[in-house]
Amino acid sequence: MKVIAFNGSGRKDGNTAILIKYVFEELEKEGIDTELIQLSGKTIHGCRACYGCFKNKDQECVIKDDDVNLYVKKMIEADAIILGSPVYFANMSSQLKALIDRAGFVIMANGKPLKRKVGAAVVAVRRAGAVFTQDAINHFFSINEMVVPGAGYWNMGFGREIGEVENDKEGETTMRNLGKNMAWILKCIEAEKNNHLN
Repeated sequence: MKVIAFNGSGRKDGNTAILIKYVFEELEKEGIDTELIQLSGKTIHGCRACYGCFKNKDQECVIKDDDVNLYVKKMIEADAIILGSPVYFANMSSQLKALIDRAGFVIMANGKPLKRKVGAAVVAVRRAGAVFTQDAINHFFSINEMVVPGAGYWNMGFGREIGEVENDKEGETTMRNLGKNMAWILKCIEAEKNNHLN
C-alpha cells in the first residue's frame, strides 16, 4: 500500500511538510509506503476549461508543459492521497488549487479512478482560516467519492516561521491520529479487496 502527499506550500520543508511527516511516521509504522511531492518552486498552470480531458479520456490533461500529468498518474496508482497546504488569505495555496482543478477534471473525465481511495487534508496555519481550508480541500475528496478519515480534531497545526508548528503538540497529536486512522482504513479496504478475490 502507498500514500502520496502533495505539499502545496510555497516553502519547501516548511510547517506543512512537518505536519505531513507526522502523518507519514504513523503510516510507516504500519508498513505503508509514503511519498512526498513538494510543489514549491514548480510551475503548475491553472485549468483552461477546454474540456480536452473529457474529449480524450486518456487520464491526462492536454496541458503538457508542467508535471500535473505525472501527479495525476501518481494519484491513480496510490491507495491514499494527502493534500497539504498552508493558509493563504483564508484558503489553500494557489499551487494546490491549480493541482486540484486540473487533476480533478482529468479524474472526473476518466470514470473517477480515485473512488473509495482514502483522502486527507493537512493544514498549516498562523492564526485563522484553517477549518475553511481543510473543508475546501475535502471537496476534492468528496466529489471523487473518496473515504475521508477523522483525526479527533480538525487537521491543522499552528505556526508561522518554519519549524514553529513543532511547538503545537495538539496539532502533532492530531496528525498522528490521522496517520493511525488512515492506516486502519487502508488495511480494512485491502482486506475487503482480498475477500473479493478469494
